[in-house]
Amino acid sequence: MRIKRRTCRTLGPLAVALLAVLTLAVPPGAAVAADWSATELKLTYGELDRPFGADPSTSNVWTTTFQHASGWRFGDNFFFIDVINGDEPGYNDFDMYGELYCNLSLGKITGRDLSFGPVKDIGIIPLALNFGADANVFKYLPGIRVDWNVPGFAFFKTLFTAYIDRNEGVNKGGAPKQDDSYMIDFAWKYPFTIAGARFSVEGHAEYIGSREDELGNDVSWWVLAQPEFRFDLGNTLYGKPDQLFVGAKWQLWLNKLGDEDTDENTVLALLVWRL
Repeated sequence: MRIKRRTCRTLGPLAVALLAVLTLAVPPGAAVAADWSATELKLTYGELDRPFGADPSTSNVWTTTFQHASGWRFGDNFFFIDVINGDEPGYNDFDMYGELYCNLSLGKITGRDLSFGPVKDIGIIPLALNFGADANVFKYLPGIRVDWNVPGFAFFKTLFTAYIDRNEGVNKGGAPKQDDSYMIDFAWKYPFTIAGARFSVEGHAEYIGSREDELGNDVSWWVLAQPEFRFDLGNTLYGKPDQLFVGAKWQLWLNKLGDEDTDENTVLALLVWRL
């Protein structure tokens, strides 16, 4: 679980991860050679269970997310950074968390159509990071990605990665170091139109295997699903699609943060501005 807020020295792993985002997420020359890119600023609000690992058991939380995805000559990249603010005075009420995934497409690298059956492409993930500021969380997730041809979906992807712990541990004032594990993640986007109004259901669902921390405690497997229902408000209001969205985000987290006693099932208000 996350521990109480400390001084800015807890940003060490986050600083390393942010540097990786800046230097590796977008390859040299990508601004010119990018196949496509999408950058979003998201705002969610709602009640979360133990969002900072401290009492009270629930807190109303504002989360501001900067999110970017882009394609380039040999693959694509995705990263996001969450800035999390609670509204319970007297408790740890601020944190930052982010993830980065760099994928190398075997189809793009070889210049060949590698699709077969329902498989659209296969990719190698040489660099993937999960990082949190407050608890000094730092994970490496190298692996592979399978892109699927699913009718009606803008994309449907499955990631199979390692979940390698590089936390600094309790001796450095962070969360307990954990054994390594693995992750399976599904990501998708399904756009649709009703009476001229544009909608989408998009998000991801992950499974991370159980492990043990350095204190001998069992850290349970967890399932985290975060589908978003989006309504393209900008298209309806002023005729500009893919710019301003409103909707809801459903967060289902079984064994939240590896705690068998915490299951979260909540709906958050969602506002998205695509830059």
